[in-house]
Amino acid sequence: MRRLRHLSGRHRTPSTNRLLGLLLAFNAGAINAGGFLVVGLYTSHMTGFVSVVADNLVLGQLTLVLGALGALLFFLAGAATTAVLVNWARQRQLSSGFALPLLLEAGLLLTFGLVGATLDRQTPFAVPVTVLLLAFTMGLQNALVTKISSAQIRTTHMTGVITDLGIELGKLLYWNRADLPPDSHVRANRARLHLFGALLGMFTAGGVTGAAGFKYIGFVWVVPFALVLLALSLPPFVTDLQRLRLP
Repeated sequence: MRRLRHLSGRHRTPSTNRLLGLLLAFNAGAINAGGFLVVGLYTSHMTGFVSVVADNLVLGQLTLVLGALGALLFFLAGAATTAVLVNWARQRQLSSGFALPLLLEAGLLLTFGLVGATLDRQTPFAVPVTVLLLAFTMGLQNALVTKISSAQIRTTHMTGVITDLGIELGKLLYWNRADLPPDSHVRANRARLHLFGALLGMFTAGGVTGAAGFKYIGFVWVVPFALVLLALSLPPFVTDLQRLRLP
Protein backbone atom coordinates (compact mmCIF):
# COMPACT_ATOMS: atom_id res chain seq x y z
CA MET A 1 0.00 0.00 0.00
CA ARG A 2 2.87 2.35 0.73
CA ARG A 3 4.23 1.76 -2.76
CA LEU A 4 0.79 2.41 -4.28
CA ARG A 5 0.56 5.74 -2.46
CA HIS A 6 3.83 6.87 -3.98
CA LEU A 7 3.45 5.52 -7.50
CA SER A 8 2.87 9.00 -8.92
CA GLY A 9 5.20 10.87 -6.56
CA ARG A 10 8.18 12.97 -7.58
CA HIS A 11 10.84 10.60 -6.24
CA ARG A 12 11.11 7.62 -8.59
CA THR A 13 12.63 4.16 -8.36
CA PRO A 14 12.85 1.49 -11.08
CA SER A 15 10.33 -0.67 -9.21
CA THR A 16 7.71 2.09 -8.94
CA ASN A 17 8.26 2.98 -12.60
CA ARG A 18 7.65 -0.64 -13.59
CA LEU A 19 4.57 -1.02 -11.42
CA LEU A 20 3.03 2.23 -12.65
CA GLY A 21 3.88 1.28 -16.24
CA LEU A 22 2.12 -2.08 -15.86
CA LEU A 23 -0.99 -0.51 -14.36
CA LEU A 24 -1.16 2.11 -17.09
CA ALA A 25 -0.56 -0.49 -19.82
CA PHE A 26 -3.62 -2.36 -18.53
CA ASN A 27 -5.56 0.91 -18.49
CA ALA A 28 -4.49 1.81 -22.04
CA GLY A 29 -5.37 -1.64 -23.34
CA ALA A 30 -8.82 -1.38 -21.81
CA ILE A 31 -9.51 2.13 -23.12
CA ASN A 32 -8.08 1.39 -26.55
CA ALA A 33 -9.96 -1.87 -27.17
CA GLY A 34 -13.15 -0.78 -25.42
CA GLY A 35 -13.11 2.58 -27.14
CA PHE A 36 -12.93 0.82 -30.51
CA LEU A 37 -16.32 -0.74 -29.81
CA VAL A 38 -17.73 2.75 -29.20
CA VAL A 39 -16.04 4.97 -31.80
CA GLY A 40 -14.66 2.41 -34.26
CA LEU A 41 -11.09 3.67 -33.92
CA TYR A 42 -8.03 2.67 -31.92
CA THR A 43 -7.29 6.08 -30.49
CA SER A 44 -3.74 5.38 -29.29
CA HIS A 45 -2.41 4.27 -32.71
CA MET A 46 -0.94 7.44 -34.16
CA THR A 47 0.97 5.49 -36.84
CA GLY A 48 -2.37 4.39 -38.24
CA PHE A 49 -3.73 7.92 -38.24
CA VAL A 50 -0.67 9.24 -40.08
CA SER A 51 -1.22 6.51 -42.69
CA VAL A 52 -4.89 7.50 -42.95
CA VAL A 53 -3.83 11.09 -43.67
CA ALA A 54 -1.33 10.01 -46.34
CA ASP A 55 -3.61 7.48 -48.04
CA ASN A 56 -6.68 9.66 -48.14
CA LEU A 57 -4.81 12.73 -49.32
CA VAL A 58 -3.96 10.68 -52.40
CA LEU A 59 -7.50 9.30 -52.67
CA GLY A 60 -9.08 12.71 -52.19
CA GLN A 61 -11.09 11.65 -49.12
CA LEU A 62 -10.71 14.95 -47.28
CA THR A 63 -13.26 14.09 -44.59
CA LEU A 64 -11.15 11.12 -43.48
CA VAL A 65 -8.02 13.26 -43.63
CA LEU A 66 -9.64 15.85 -41.38
CA GLY A 67 -10.74 13.23 -38.84
CA ALA A 68 -7.28 11.67 -38.66
CA LEU A 69 -5.68 15.11 -38.29
CA GLY A 70 -8.03 15.83 -35.39
CA ALA A 71 -6.94 12.67 -33.56
CA LEU A 72 -3.27 13.44 -34.24
CA LEU A 73 -3.56 17.01 -33.01
CA PHE A 74 -5.41 16.05 -29.83
CA PHE A 75 -2.92 13.26 -29.03
CA LEU A 76 -0.16 15.82 -29.56
CA ALA A 77 -1.99 18.32 -27.34
CA GLY A 78 -2.32 15.69 -24.62
CA ALA A 79 1.41 14.97 -24.69
CA ALA A 80 2.20 18.70 -24.63
CA THR A 81 -0.16 19.19 -21.68
CA THR A 82 1.72 16.55 -19.70
CA ALA A 83 5.02 18.32 -20.41
CA VAL A 84 3.57 21.67 -19.29
CA LEU A 85 2.14 20.22 -16.06
CA VAL A 86 5.26 18.25 -15.14
CA ASN A 87 7.65 21.15 -15.79
CA TRP A 88 5.37 23.68 -14.08
CA ALA A 89 5.30 21.53 -10.95
CA ARG A 90 9.04 20.82 -11.10
CA GLN A 91 9.93 24.52 -11.16
CA ARG A 92 7.79 25.01 -8.05
CA GLN A 93 9.27 22.00 -6.26
CA LEU A 94 5.88 20.30 -6.04
CA SER A 95 5.42 16.60 -5.33
CA SER A 96 2.53 16.24 -7.74
CA GLY A 97 4.31 16.85 -11.05
CA PHE A 98 3.63 13.34 -12.31
CA ALA A 99 0.31 13.13 -10.47
CA LEU A 100 -1.27 16.12 -12.22
CA PRO A 101 -1.49 14.48 -15.68
CA LEU A 102 -2.92 11.35 -14.03
CA LEU A 103 -5.44 13.46 -12.17
CA LEU A 104 -6.48 15.14 -15.41
CA GLU A 105 -6.70 11.76 -17.16
CA ALA A 106 -8.88 10.44 -14.35
CA GLY A 107 -11.22 13.41 -14.72
CA LEU A 108 -11.48 12.97 -18.49
CA LEU A 109 -12.15 9.24 -18.19
CA LEU A 110 -14.74 9.87 -15.51
CA THR A 111 -16.45 12.32 -17.85
CA PHE A 112 -16.26 9.79 -20.67
CA GLY A 113 -17.72 7.05 -18.51
CA LEU A 114 -20.59 9.09 -17.10
CA VAL A 115 -21.68 11.18 -20.09
CA GLY A 116 -19.85 9.52 -22.99
CA ALA A 117 -23.09 8.51 -24.66
CA THR A 118 -23.94 12.21 -25.11
CA LEU A 119 -20.54 13.08 -26.65
CA ASP A 120 -21.32 11.78 -30.12
CA ARG A 121 -21.63 15.24 -31.65
CA GLN A 122 -19.50 15.97 -34.68
CA THR A 123 -16.65 18.44 -34.40
CA PRO A 124 -14.85 20.63 -36.99
CA PHE A 125 -12.52 17.62 -37.44
CA ALA A 126 -15.37 15.43 -38.77
CA VAL A 127 -15.11 12.95 -35.87
CA PRO A 128 -17.12 12.83 -32.61
CA VAL A 129 -15.95 14.49 -29.42
CA THR A 130 -15.33 11.02 -27.97
CA VAL A 131 -12.53 10.34 -30.48
CA LEU A 132 -10.76 13.60 -29.67
CA LEU A 133 -11.22 13.06 -25.92
CA LEU A 134 -9.73 9.56 -26.01
CA ALA A 135 -6.84 10.65 -28.26
CA PHE A 136 -6.03 13.52 -25.87
CA THR A 137 -6.16 11.12 -22.92
CA MET A 138 -3.81 8.63 -24.55
CA GLY A 139 -1.39 11.46 -25.38
CA LEU A 140 -1.43 12.54 -21.74
CA GLN A 141 -0.66 9.05 -20.51
CA ASN A 142 1.98 8.14 -23.06
CA ALA A 143 3.95 11.33 -22.43
CA LEU A 144 3.70 10.83 -18.67
CA VAL A 145 5.16 7.32 -18.71
CA THR A 146 7.81 8.42 -21.21
CA LYS A 147 8.99 11.20 -18.90
CA ILE A 148 8.83 9.04 -15.76
CA SER A 149 10.84 6.19 -17.28
CA SER A 150 13.20 8.29 -19.44
CA ALA A 151 11.58 6.80 -22.56
CA GLN A 152 12.22 3.21 -21.42
CA ILE A 153 8.52 2.29 -21.04
CA ARG A 154 5.57 2.80 -23.38
CA THR A 155 2.01 1.93 -22.40
CA THR A 156 -0.44 3.14 -25.05
CA HIS A 157 0.95 1.18 -28.04
CA MET A 158 2.85 -2.09 -28.27
CA THR A 159 4.95 -1.74 -31.45
CA GLY A 160 8.09 -0.65 -29.61
CA VAL A 161 7.45 -3.04 -26.73
CA ILE A 162 7.11 -6.05 -29.06
CA THR A 163 10.21 -4.95 -31.02
CA ASP A 164 12.29 -4.73 -27.83
CA LEU A 165 10.85 -8.03 -26.63
CA GLY A 166 11.89 -9.66 -29.92
CA ILE A 167 15.42 -8.23 -29.61
CA GLU A 168 15.84 -9.67 -26.13
CA LEU A 169 14.38 -13.02 -27.20
CA GLY A 170 16.88 -13.09 -30.06
CA LYS A 171 19.70 -12.54 -27.58
CA LEU A 172 18.30 -15.23 -25.30
CA LEU A 173 18.18 -17.79 -28.11
CA TYR A 174 21.57 -16.86 -29.58
CA TRP A 175 24.03 -19.76 -29.62
CA ASN A 176 27.37 -18.45 -28.38
CA ARG A 177 30.46 -20.21 -29.73
CA ALA A 178 32.31 -22.12 -27.06
CA ASP A 179 35.72 -20.89 -28.24
CA LEU A 180 34.84 -17.22 -27.66
CA PRO A 181 35.77 -15.50 -24.40
CA PRO A 182 32.82 -15.06 -21.97
CA ASP A 183 32.95 -11.26 -22.14
CA SER A 184 32.11 -11.38 -25.87
CA HIS A 185 29.05 -13.62 -25.43
CA VAL A 186 25.64 -12.33 -26.45
CA ARG A 187 23.40 -12.26 -23.38
CA ALA A 188 19.78 -11.28 -22.97
CA ASN A 189 18.83 -8.60 -20.47
CA ARG A 190 16.38 -10.70 -18.48
CA ALA A 191 15.03 -7.73 -16.54
CA ARG A 192 14.05 -6.01 -19.80
CA LEU A 193 12.71 -9.29 -21.17
CA HIS A 194 10.42 -9.69 -18.16
CA LEU A 195 9.35 -6.03 -18.29
CA PHE A 196 8.40 -6.05 -21.97
CA GLY A 197 6.63 -9.39 -21.63
CA ALA A 198 4.69 -8.08 -18.65
CA LEU A 199 3.74 -4.86 -20.46
CA LEU A 200 2.45 -6.84 -23.43
CA GLY A 201 0.52 -9.16 -21.12
CA MET A 202 -1.06 -6.31 -19.17
CA PHE A 203 -2.03 -4.42 -22.33
CA THR A 204 -3.63 -7.58 -23.72
CA ALA A 205 -5.45 -8.34 -20.46
CA GLY A 206 -6.66 -4.74 -20.32
CA GLY A 207 -7.89 -5.01 -23.90
CA VAL A 208 -9.94 -8.11 -23.16
CA THR A 209 -11.33 -6.54 -19.98
CA GLY A 210 -12.17 -3.25 -21.68
CA ALA A 211 -13.79 -4.85 -24.72
CA ALA A 212 -15.93 -7.14 -22.56
CA GLY A 213 -16.94 -4.29 -20.28
CA PHE A 214 -17.92 -1.95 -23.09
CA LYS A 215 -19.81 -4.72 -24.86
CA TYR A 216 -21.91 -5.84 -21.90
CA ILE A 217 -22.01 -2.76 -19.63
CA GLY A 218 -21.27 0.31 -21.77
CA PHE A 219 -19.61 3.65 -21.11
CA VAL A 220 -19.91 3.40 -17.33
CA TRP A 221 -17.36 0.56 -17.43
CA VAL A 222 -14.67 3.27 -17.65
CA VAL A 223 -15.55 4.66 -14.20
CA PRO A 224 -13.57 2.05 -12.19
CA PHE A 225 -10.47 2.78 -14.28
CA ALA A 226 -10.90 6.50 -13.63
CA LEU A 227 -11.22 5.86 -9.90
CA VAL A 228 -7.99 3.83 -9.85
CA LEU A 229 -6.13 6.68 -11.56
CA LEU A 230 -7.71 9.11 -9.10
CA ALA A 231 -6.49 7.01 -6.17
CA LEU A 232 -2.97 6.93 -7.64
CA SER A 233 -2.78 10.67 -8.29
CA LEU A 234 -4.43 12.16 -5.20
CA PRO A 235 -1.78 11.49 -2.48
CA PRO A 236 0.97 13.74 -3.96
CA PHE A 237 -1.64 16.34 -4.89
CA VAL A 238 -3.05 16.42 -1.35
CA THR A 239 0.49 16.62 0.06
CA ASP A 240 1.15 19.75 -2.01
CA LEU A 241 -2.16 21.32 -0.95
CA GLN A 242 -1.35 20.74 2.72
CA ARG A 243 2.13 22.20 2.30
CA LEU A 244 0.79 25.31 0.54
CA ARG A 245 -1.70 25.91 3.33
CA LEU A 246 0.96 25.93 6.01
CA PRO A 247 1.90 29.45 7.27
